[in-house]
Amino acid sequence: MSSQAYRNQGTQRDRCAFTLIELLVVIAIIALLLGILAPVLSSARKRARETVCAARLKQWGIGFACYATENNGVWPHCDGLDRQPDDINEPDISKEDLADWHGWVDVLPPLMGLRPWRDHPLRERPDYDTFYQCASARLTEPTSNYGYWPRIDGYFSYAMNACLELDRNARRPPDGVDYPMPSFLDTAKIVRPERVVLLFDQLLDPSKGYGGKIPYLDAGQHCGSYPISFSARHPRAGSVLGGNILFCDGHVSWQKTVWQPDWDDWDIGRQQGPPRDDLNWYPYPAGGGN
Repeated sequence: MSSQAYRNQGTQRDRCAFTLIELLVVIAIIALLLGILAPVLSSARKRARETVCAARLKQWGIGFACYATENNGVWPHCDGLDRQPDDINEPDISKEDLADWHGWVDVLPPLMGLRPWRDHPLRERPDYDTFYQCASARLTEPTSNYGYWPRIDGYFSYAMNACLELDRNARRPPDGVDYPMPSFLDTAKIVRPERVVLLFDQLLDPSKGYGGKIPYLDAGQHCGSYPISFSARHPRAGSVLGGNILFCDGHVSWQKTVWQPDWDDWDIGRQQGPPRDDLNWYPYPAGGGN
């Protein structure tokens, strides 16, 4: 091959090669695109998890409806064995203790082809990647900040509105409520089902209890709870956080908060339930039914 041919071949290779400056420019462009796309992808993932959460709540709503159809319009109990672990064969078992064996997390899953919560062994309770939990729910670290052992006993990122059934196992009832309250598990007593909370995203961060006022060490411990346990973990426009709520008529809605401004006057270290006249949590006003 002539020297001229070698020169032409070398020139062709030079034209095909990147210079250092060109390579740095390409890397800078890729880094810039990643910087732009990363927040978008992160937001999309969070919105997708919110959608999954809402879909799971709707499925739970179908489970409640199916159960009521088979049980004369009555829903399952709010609390499960997370509240009362007594042996059902004990001689002094109370009717409230017996009711805990029929909590929603145990009687509804079989209607949907799933195992009851109580059938999952300790340390193997359903996690956030299962139907039982919100897809965005995460325990905070260290878990020693909790008042229980969530990785051993399991945790609940959804809670049933405990005001539907305030029996003698409820730890801290609202002021002015005597035990036992008339059970609102009878769906015929729910006058405005589109307004009354059934299930909601439950708090898993102990530091954000009582509307962010004081720590709540029981965050996520029970499958039935009050507004203090509402969790705002799904972002919307402007990074505003809110939570999903399943209402008694079966629809799911995102809300920024359920905490009412006048609740700031509560003795929040003691009071857990909403005021008796709050019709988002009670199906009818005080004295309006029995």
